[in-house]
Amino acid sequence: MAYVNQTRAVTATSTDRLSSLVATLKGGLQRRRVYTQTLRELNALNDRELADLGISKFSIPEIAREAAYGL
Repeated sequence: MAYVNQTRAVTATSTDRLSSLVATLKGGLQRRRVYTQTLRELNALNDRELADLGISKFSIPEIAREAAYGL
């Protein structure tokens, strides 16, 4: 019995690596923008508005982090 096994090695070109790096940086910048915007908007609320939402001033950074990074 005979069979053929053919494997092609694919290497990433420098253009592929650069475009991947750019995409990663863009994604990181976008997540950072979401984080800072969420912080800004929540910090602009007064204590009464935050209480209506069930949010403490101390949990604002955690909420912003979760909104941006899903952590």
